[in-house]
Amino acid sequence: MHIPVLKKEVIEYLNPKPNENFIDATLGFGGHTRAILEKIKPNGKVLGIEVDPEKKVEMERLELVHDSYSNLERIVKEKYDGILFDLGFSSYEIEKSGKGFSFQKNEFLDMRYSGEGLTAYEIVNSFSEKEIEKILREYGEERKSRKIAKAILRERKKGKIKTTFQLAEIIKKEVKGGRIHPATRTFQALRIKVNDELNNLKKGLEQSLKVLKKGGKIVVISYHSLEDRIVKRFFKENNLNILTKKPIRPSLTEIRENPKSRSAKLRAAKI
Repeated sequence: MHIPVLKKEVIEYLNPKPNENFIDATLGFGGHTRAILEKIKPNGKVLGIEVDPEKKVEMERLELVHDSYSNLERIVKEKYDGILFDLGFSSYEIEKSGKGFSFQKNEFLDMRYSGEGLTAYEIVNSFSEKEIEKILREYGEERKSRKIAKAILRERKKGKIKTTFQLAEIIKKEVKGGRIHPATRTFQALRIKVNDELNNLKKGLEQSLKVLKKGGKIVVISYHSLEDRIVKRFFKENNLNILTKKPIRPSLTEIRENPKSRSAKLRAAKI
């Protein structure tokens, strides 16, 4: 079951009122949207944007669009009262999508949300050592990026690296110990690169200013420092009315009930 992260706080900062209209830029399975729809009864609606064409959600007063939030201006035809970006990827992506997001399941190295464009398989098997090292360092903040890149180049000479388990084993031989699985940062880096997540976030945030009414709210939940820095900088550079002096973190109770929420940070602002 998908549990929406920081649901109470999202509602607090979006502050939805009856008959207002909102955008859920990362609909997923609609956990946050259900809570918003409840608050904007009887006539308020939510425009839900979801990049994964396999995810289909039906709710009264929800308009679902399969697209990327980096195309907000093209998608949105009117002004809205607020927008939510939840940048986490759901348990579904790890457990059921079959797209190779996790080193815990043996799947083909795909990692594309939309099913279009560059795959992780192509990066691992055709990019140069320097390019792979740069991706791991910049998008995964992986301190052993050079060592891992060298190992990937060495192993692919023996044959194509096709699966998540193959890649994870290569990394485990190079990275010992630590609090998290040795492959965590590499898999994060590849996912970000494949889906161009950081550039898409910048585009989505910039365009959100054009699709909101005056006084409209922007709420963003990020899960690693690269995303959080982009959001923080965007709010400051655009002189927004920042509603969260410090990022809001999940309570210990929420983390116990939903361990995947532990790295979440919520920032909110008003235009």
